[in-house]
Amino acid sequence: MSAKAEHYDVIRKPVITEKSTMASEHGAVVFEVAIDAAKPQIKEAVEALFGVKVKAVNTTITKGKVKRFRGQMGKRKDVKKAYVMLEEGNTIDVTTGL
Repeated sequence: MSAKAEHYDVIRKPVITEKSTMASEHGAVVFEVAIDAAKPQIKEAVEALFGVKVKAVNTTITKGKVKRFRGQMGKRKDVKKAYVMLEEGNTIDVTTGL
């Protein structure tokens, strides 16, 4: 498998919410990442895919909620988000896509 494909396995998609938009004003970009991805992997993937310098990576894991689906109890998947702080002068436009 190519290195680029592995990077896409680490980074799933950008998160575009009110909170992530607020973070982007301070030079941070939010991505949904693989649940087993480590911070150095995330940093390497973002730098390789977008050609930017990463200052820091913070991660959070949101536990999936238990919800009803057609009367049956179901569970949403756990989601890991990465808040990627970029060095000064680097930007990623998440609205254009990859």
